[in-house]
This record gives sequence, C-alpha cells and structure tokens, in this order.
Amino acid sequence: MSSASRAATDLATRIAGRCDELARISSMPDGIRRVYLSSEHARANDLAARWMTDAGLRVRQDAAGNLRGRTAGDDTRPVLLLGSHLDTVVDAGRYDGIVGVLMGIAIVEMLGDRVHDLPVTIEVIAFSDEEGTRFGKALMGSSAVAGVWDDAWWELVDEDGVTLRDAFTAFGLDPARVHEAAVDPATLVGYLEAHIEQGPYLERADQALGVVTSIAAARRFTVDVVGEARHAGGTPYEMRHDALLGAAEAALAVERICIAERHVGTVGTMHVEPGAVNVVPGHARFSVDLRGEFDDGRDRVWDEITSAFDAIAGRRGLRVSVSEVHRAPAVFCAPRLTDAVRSGIATTGEGQPMELFSRAGHDAMSLGLVTDVAMLFLRNPGGISHHPDEFVSTDDVALGLDALLAAVLDVAAGQGAST
Repeated sequence: MSSASRAATDLATRIAGRCDELARISSMPDGIRRVYLSSEHARANDLAARWMTDAGLRVRQDAAGNLRGRTAGDDTRPVLLLGSHLDTVVDAGRYDGIVGVLMGIAIVEMLGDRVHDLPVTIEVIAFSDEEGTRFGKALMGSSAVAGVWDDAWWELVDEDGVTLRDAFTAFGLDPARVHEAAVDPATLVGYLEAHIEQGPYLERADQALGVVTSIAAARRFTVDVVGEARHAGGTPYEMRHDALLGAAEAALAVERICIAERHVGTVGTMHVEPGAVNVVPGHARFSVDLRGEFDDGRDRVWDEITSAFDAIAGRRGLRVSVSEVHRAPAVFCAPRLTDAVRSGIATTGEGQPMELFSRAGHDAMSLGLVTDVAMLFLRNPGGISHHPDEFVSTDDVALGLDALLAAVLDVAAGQGAST
C-alpha cells in the first residue's frame, strides 16, 4: 500500500485545518458562500496571504483581485505556476479549489531552501472568480491572468443590481488597470493545478490520485419559452400553451439526448411567470449547461437539442429563444507536464495512475490559452462536489503533495536541461 512522506503527512493535516478556517469565511450563516469582490473575498485573500508569507513567498493582490505569491530570487528565471481558486458556489463544500491553492503553498514549504536552486521561479496563484457565482461569468480571475479579459463584462450585474465595474471600484480595484493582471506567456514554463475529482471514478477504481488528460468543452445557455398565461380552471387543455410544460419537456429532451450521445447536459435553473397557482404559466426561463470532451461533438449535440426544442415548441404552440452566455473550448493537457504528473504519482507507490477526462471546468482552461497545463486529481469519496458533503482525506492530500512535488521537480529539471 502506498504511503506518504512524513513532511507531506504533516502538511496535509495543516491543509485540512486551513480548509476549515477558510470555510468560516462565508456570507451564509449555516453554509459556505464566498463570491468575487465581496468582503469574504477580501478576508480569504488576507488569510491566504498570511500563509503565503509564512511560506517565504512575496505576496501581492493583482489588478483583478487574484492573490499571487512568488518565490524570492532571480526574476529572470522562467515561471512555473501552481494554483486554483478560493471562491465558491452557494452552499459549497470546503475543498473544491481551496485544496489546490493550499497544496501549492505547501509545495513551497516542502521545497524549503531548495527552491532557490531551481532553474524556475514558482508562483502560487489563488484565483478570485472561478465559479462565476456572483456575476454569472466563470473564470474571470484566471481570464485576467491569461490576458483575455473582455471589457463587455463590465456591465454584468449581480442579483442586487450591482455592476461588475462598481463592484471592482468598491473592492478597491481600478477597472482601467485590470489588464495589468496578465502574464507574459514568454516567461512561463507551465501551470499545474491540483483539484479534488468532481466525480466518482477514482473511488470506483480504488485509486487516490489521477492524471487529467483534458478538460471539457462547455457551453451555457439561457432558454426562454413563451406561451400564453390563462385561467387555470377555465382553459381546456386543447387551448393551452403552457410554457412550463414545454420547458419541462425540453429539459427532459436535454437529458435524453445527452445520455444517448454520451455528453453531459444539465438544466440547473428554471423560473416561471406569472407564478400563480391558478394561472397557466405563460413564460418559463431555464438554463442549460452542456459539456463534452470535444468541441465538435458538443456543438453537434447542441444542434440536436435545439431541434428537439423547436419540435416541442411547434407541437405545443410555443415560442422558444436561446441566448448563449458562456463558451469554452476543450483544453488538452500538455504531454510533457502530464508525464511529469504521471511520474509524480508513480513515486508514491500508487502504480499506473488512472487517466481522467475532466467534465468540470477549471482555471487551467484559461491558463491553457497562454501556456502548457496539467492537472492532478485527488479522490473524492462519493464523487459529490459543489455541496457541503464534498470531501478529500488527509491521507490522499499527503500522497498528492508528494506526487505534485515530484512533478514540480521533474518540470524544473526539464527546464534546467533545456537552458
């Protein structure tokens, strides 16, 4: 049976405690909710900055609100990025994203004085808005770092009507300087991200760690179904144009088609108007989150779904309109970095690591636009995530630390050999 080093075991216990500390920073009294540009965001950055400083990192908050800690020394060395995110969904667990940030800090602690002898600089990044909970646009923090910030986002509003621009200013950031968060791709060696698996596959295989081969191609949509609101008692069925029933049938079509096509489609929200118990619904709005391993397959499935929507609308006398709110291409992990992660896992005694396609999105998707990326997955008992019951054991975190450290040293050695 594989076992972790003593240093990794001690640090994994510390990471578990730090996850608990961050979990107490929440806008929910009985759960975890920590969103972009909030007071909780600021408190989490302050706490993580203290841990980065204690690890010997030079710490700064960048122009997009991301927290960044860099090893001291020669700034002319190429940079290897480690990290994940500190923001959460509503009623979240305490490990999604957070473990990856804390493992990055722990890697610097494990390296100790050796970090100054590496041919690379290590920078740990705690991204600020991976989930997109507040403004509905995911990956904003890492998009800023990748240099793909879209100025159209400034007009996004949260549930209280606050624009992203105004939230930036209230947080103490200058919207005009957000582009200063971008890295120079020429300075980068790559990006490594450790993350809990958001599915059951490692547990089913009885493996603690896995290597990610690619990250899902994703699209998200808002779908409006318009019918006719009429009296529930006085309108016979043959005269009804029930928007809710049409939307419900459309949601079932998403499930049916995605199962048949081996894709993942989710209807996560639905809103009905006028929302009265005695009125046939005249308007329904729902979301669709569609994910696939390849862009062309995802797009083909979406075409099939929209054809089903049109057929449902025609049969029920409804009108359907669709707005795309998010699109992200599939990201394929770089072979040289993936090999380093695979070799790192092998050093723990785990044997041949399981290879996984990540159906969930990650900050590595943004970084993949400007540098090579790779990911290490940690077993998540039950496969549940975005939920208070998500979990990762300290034993698995310890193994992950040993694997990630070996991967970092492997990448650094390869960089040194090439210079």
